[in-house]
Amino acid sequence: MKQGGEKRVTVRDVAAQTGLSIATVSRVLNGRANVAPHTRDKVLSAMGGLGRQAPRRRGDRATGIFVRCPYVLTDYFGLIVSAVAEALEPHGLQVILNAGVSAQHERVLGDLTGRRDVAGAVLILPPEPGAELVRLRDRGFPFVVVDPRTPPPRNIAAVSAAHFAGARQLTAHLVELGHRRIGIIGGPRDWLASENRFAGYLSPLADAGVLQDPALTRFVAEPTTELGHRAAAELLDLADRPTALVAFNDKMAIGALRAAGERGLRVPDDLSVAGFDDIELAEACHPRLTTVRQPLGEMGRMAVNLLLRMLGGHRLEALHVELATSLVIRESTDVLHGSGTGTAHPGTRIH
Repeated sequence: MKQGGEKRVTVRDVAAQTGLSIATVSRVLNGRANVAPHTRDKVLSAMGGLGRQAPRRRGDRATGIFVRCPYVLTDYFGLIVSAVAEALEPHGLQVILNAGVSAQHERVLGDLTGRRDVAGAVLILPPEPGAELVRLRDRGFPFVVVDPRTPPPRNIAAVSAAHFAGARQLTAHLVELGHRRIGIIGGPRDWLASENRFAGYLSPLADAGVLQDPALTRFVAEPTTELGHRAAAELLDLADRPTALVAFNDKMAIGALRAAGERGLRVPDDLSVAGFDDIELAEACHPRLTTVRQPLGEMGRMAVNLLLRMLGGHRLEALHVELATSLVIRESTDVLHGSGTGTAHPGTRIH
């Protein structure tokens, strides 16, 4: 994605933004006590909009980066967190990790600006509503969101994969193989990634003149193997079952493989199955999964790159960064028998 140049935010910029004098802004930046609370809030809010780091007392240098990932650090989230930690280490910055499902119920964002050991934050699929992210931004605290759960508010830096494009490429592959009756196993309805992938799955079908049958769609509360198995079982037990299944992620697709085997269906001879993410399990299962590869490590590294620029006082021109995905074709998808179309070679990656 093309990114614009970066500009260092100055005291003059903040003064122009707020209508305050340069001297007043300087007092806020230097942590002086003789500043009215509403004036201090006005300056901090302006700096949040300009992408400026919150002020610290002279001589302070926080070296901690708060990484919030309120999920189990499996092969998906673990890859992102590891990439963040590795990218921070050369800069003398350390990870302060807040992880695990229980962390979803912790209210931690409001305390970050008062912590002297925290310089900034990386928030991975944050469960907090956009209003809380806006408040954190307006207090001048630098942070980057990775894989936002909801559409990121204005002037908040965010990194994600190109979910729509990846999902569209996957369904287009199945349509080319002759499939038209495609079952969709979607993720949580309130996740931005679910919304974008679902739209991407439908797009090639619409191009082919196919109106998706609502009976062929299921959404789950959590994208797990077990819930993928349950949703696939419902779809495969329909009187007119789908000839292919696309799942929100690889774990759900593996659950779909199990549901197919329990019903005596051979993959891909009787049913094609595809996933999303390209985690290690996608190559370990049988047959190996056709899937969409997300650049998980690069998402973490890009988030650190944006955060470092914010910590350096630079203004970000490209706030919402989408990284390209790639389609990886393996043995779990094949031509619909009797369709007369050719099959793609397993192992091919289409960019």
